[in-house]
Amino acid sequence: MSRPVRFAPEASAELEDATRWYEQRHVGLGLAFLAAVDVALEFVARSPGAGSPVAELPEDLDVRRVPVSRFPYHLAYLATTDQVHVLAVAHDRRRPIYWSGRAEQ
Repeated sequence: MSRPVRFAPEASAELEDATRWYEQRHVGLGLAFLAAVDVALEFVARSPGAGSPVAELPEDLDVRRVPVSRFPYHLAYLATTDQVHVLAVAHDRRRPIYWSGRAEQ
């Protein structure tokens, strides 16, 4: 059974920005990015404990990350008993864990 997925407002904005950026580079690439994010989201919804723990955060915050296939992005998320909170749609090489404050909200 999968859990519902909720995006932090900032994560939604990051998803929109990245999609727009890819689409401006090549028609259809933004849609390919969205499709890859959807696959990652389906995986997280079905198996929320399967992502890699984010080691830079306190142990009491079980924030995990899962890669977005084909793109240098990952989803940072926090799973609860009833849903998955996507904290960030983050680029792999830019500003590591800039989104960490969102995990404590």
